[in-house]
Amino acid sequence: MKTILIADDEERIRKLVGDFLKRSGYSILEAEDGEAAFRLFENNKKIIDLIILDIMMPGLNGWEVCRKIRETSNVPVIILSARSEEFDELTGYESGADDYVTKPFSPIILVKRVEALLRRVSATSSQSAEREFNDLIFNDEAHEVRLEGKEIELTLKEYNILKALLEDSGRVFSREQLLDNIWGYDFTGDIRTVDSHVARLRTKLGSWGNKHLKTVYGVGYKIEES
Repeated sequence: MKTILIADDEERIRKLVGDFLKRSGYSILEAEDGEAAFRLFENNKKIIDLIILDIMMPGLNGWEVCRKIRETSNVPVIILSARSEEFDELTGYESGADDYVTKPFSPIILVKRVEALLRRVSATSSQSAEREFNDLIFNDEAHEVRLEGKEIELTLKEYNILKALLEDSGRVFSREQLLDNIWGYDFTGDIRTVDSHVARLRTKLGSWGNKHLKTVYGVGYKIEES
């Protein structure tokens, strides 16, 4: 049974959405504000399959919660909001949301969008397999990286950098390519953020990182086989 976290400060919305999802066979977790939603996610991230987030909540708003979740997880997120302006929808997607639903909404249609999103995630995951690279085990389906049997805790950005480099080992990726592929074309920060993330990734990977995660000076980064 898949578990869905519903975060909305309106109890009637949580009950409405929760009742329809329960009828479709889902298990439900509820949060009444953004901070509670993030705590629930942190404590249950292994079992949560999808999150429905309202934007306007006390404490952390939905956009902020989504950004914090995206630091460590690719779990599907649907933004649920009374705000229908294009700017609000764009902000939702830029925060890392996978879908955006405006209020008022049809609970039946929302359930169908949940099902469609979970099917897409399942189809993508089924194409992924556990791969081994010089004693490093990379499992994209489980979103795990293990080295000598020990799981390496990576942020989402670190994980995606490693994934990009592993999937095309030997190829040199420029900082601009990594920035566009992982941070997005609309990122306006300093390009040196790539260097700091790679440095932390290399440190976490220890001797493996020093041996295989190479800097090509003046160009970028690559994974080098033994």
